[in-house]
Amino acid sequence: MRLLMATPTGWRREGNLPAELTSFIGRTRLLANLKRHLNESRLVTVTGIGGVGKSRTVLRLAHQVRAHYPDGVWFADLARLQDAGMVKHTIASALGIADQSSRTESESLSEWVGERDMLLIIDTCEHLVQGCAELVHELLEAAPNLKVLATSRQSLHLPYEHVVPVPPLQVPGDDPAENLFTNESVQLFAARASASVPDFVLDEDNIGPVAELCRRLDGIPLAIELAAVRLRALSVEQILGLLADRFSLLAGASRTALPRHQTLRAAIGWSHELCEPAERLLWARLSVFAGDFELDAARFVCSDGRLPSEDITDLVTGLVEKSILLIRSNHAGVRYKLIDTLAEYGEEWLEKLGQTEQLRQRHLEYYLSLAQRSQDAWSGPRQIYWFVRMRQEHDNIRLALEHTLSTPGKEPLALTLLASLWFMWVCCGFAREGRLYLERALEANPTVSKERCKALWVLSYVRSAQGDIVGARETAEACSVEAVRVGDSRAVILGSKMQGTAAMLQGDLQKASALLGVAIEFNTDNKELNPGLLPAIVELSIVLTEQGSMHEAESLLLDCLQVCRERGELWLSSYAHWALSLPMMAMNRLNEALATAQEALRIKRYFHDTVGTLMALETIAKIYSALGEAERATLLLGALHQNWRSSGLPMLGAPFLTATHEKCVKECKSLLGEDRYKLAFEAGAELDLDQVVATVQDDPHST
Repeated sequence: MRLLMATPTGWRREGNLPAELTSFIGRTRLLANLKRHLNESRLVTVTGIGGVGKSRTVLRLAHQVRAHYPDGVWFADLARLQDAGMVKHTIASALGIADQSSRTESESLSEWVGERDMLLIIDTCEHLVQGCAELVHELLEAAPNLKVLATSRQSLHLPYEHVVPVPPLQVPGDDPAENLFTNESVQLFAARASASVPDFVLDEDNIGPVAELCRRLDGIPLAIELAAVRLRALSVEQILGLLADRFSLLAGASRTALPRHQTLRAAIGWSHELCEPAERLLWARLSVFAGDFELDAARFVCSDGRLPSEDITDLVTGLVEKSILLIRSNHAGVRYKLIDTLAEYGEEWLEKLGQTEQLRQRHLEYYLSLAQRSQDAWSGPRQIYWFVRMRQEHDNIRLALEHTLSTPGKEPLALTLLASLWFMWVCCGFAREGRLYLERALEANPTVSKERCKALWVLSYVRSAQGDIVGARETAEACSVEAVRVGDSRAVILGSKMQGTAAMLQGDLQKASALLGVAIEFNTDNKELNPGLLPAIVELSIVLTEQGSMHEAESLLLDCLQVCRERGELWLSSYAHWALSLPMMAMNRLNEALATAQEALRIKRYFHDTVGTLMALETIAKIYSALGEAERATLLLGALHQNWRSSGLPMLGAPFLTATHEKCVKECKSLLGEDRYKLAFEAGAELDLDQVVATVQDDPHST
């Protein structure tokens, strides 16, 4: 079976620029102006009212200039982020930074960007201006070749910032000599109209009403696009008439709002009124989601007696047809999203309806249930599905967590949600974020409980994955103590297991062997493979290898891999394959060791497991050295040096890994000499992680 999974963004150099989903109309002068300012300034902020096309213009510009940035154009969307303290983490996630260590985000970001010649786009900053300004200043100070392009309804107020306002499109009449058919606003309406109604043609019969419609809409792209969708049911003349009525109703409604703000609000309100009552209600309720969502989530969160679950599908389809909802389809399924400006409008209506708290509670209930389902299924045959799914649900998980931590009385639910998602923090590339939330939740829930015990061992697991061995041990010990107090035998075992993990990473082999052995003994009959039994087996095998018990380690891992195959577990099996290559290498079965380590790499490509990939590459470098392939080994050493820098603590600070690394370096220098070693090392340092992995796949030495 071929498993489809895109390579994690942090493994590539070209960036993560989203595709342009619609044609881009006009803005020729604006784009030329933006290019000029981007050439002259390291920070350009594009400002303008909601719906005027800031994000779309910046995306078009980014696609035009991407070839000028050797290290890629990177896009980070902050639209639905609520916590200013998470700005840096969100940017790091968008960049695909794999640093899950305990370093600060500032250190990781500055280190990762470093000397890269790249463009960073930060989209929708207005509600987080202070945090965005601080981050941009730090990065531009630390990274001489970085340029930043931001979108915001207000500037970042930095002294070196160049602000470029995005005006509405030119409307008919702005230039008396202009041909109406070539006007930007008219062309946008025609393009979107033909997409909604394929047989729509702009001609002499309708050019007058279309031009007048665009004038009334002040050339605001979102307003024009919403109007174009109405052609499915109305003529241009009817749309113009209805819109005129809408504007007359709003006349004088707000003497403080800018005219164009009133225009956009009128256009959105008019689209809102043209929706069926049930569609309006669903629009308001869908605003509770962050980012995109699945249909099942909408059915659960938004349904009640007024909106039966069985009606949600048709109502969602109606909102898609009216361009209120965006639809996104890929191999992982279909997801929906409210355009940001329309989500804000929906939030206002939800508040007026008095249903905000009720919908937030339903949202929390859904994601608590999803977390439990994903935890139960993680070690089974649909593991990659859950990996992809939970990464897609990241924004909504974060929103649910913020709700539990900011609402009095709901703090215990934060522990439940966080602890259920242990695999998301450790296995899906969110260790740093998991740690931040776990520490906040534990501080908010000081009373000893089973929920707190589980959160403690999860935090220990996360800290060990970051290489914070001391912190991992302390938290594991606290878990064991509190678990005894509340009589939680499972937490006692897992607390001991996590202490064994910390001991293994510290090189205390005797203590690690005892603690991991106990964890395996008590978990043998347990149906739950993770995070107790299988990780303990892999870690004990590493201890046995270090102690010289190669055959025992190999036997233990072969049994572990058999269980993985039977259950469909992949993530842990990649570590088992890597660990199996260690005793094979020690017994001089080098070709077998190489093939086994390559299998670990093959599996890891399905997951955002950069640290695990680098650990496997460390072993492969040593195998190459033992095979006499010193130049290939050195190439890997150079690549590893560069990639570890942006991935946290090299080799997690584990003595058994660092000692092997240093030995490999000495062997390669001895075989190649300083000059050849330096050349190969520097060549490796130029490789991104995708390229590194490619160099060791399909190696002729493997069997």
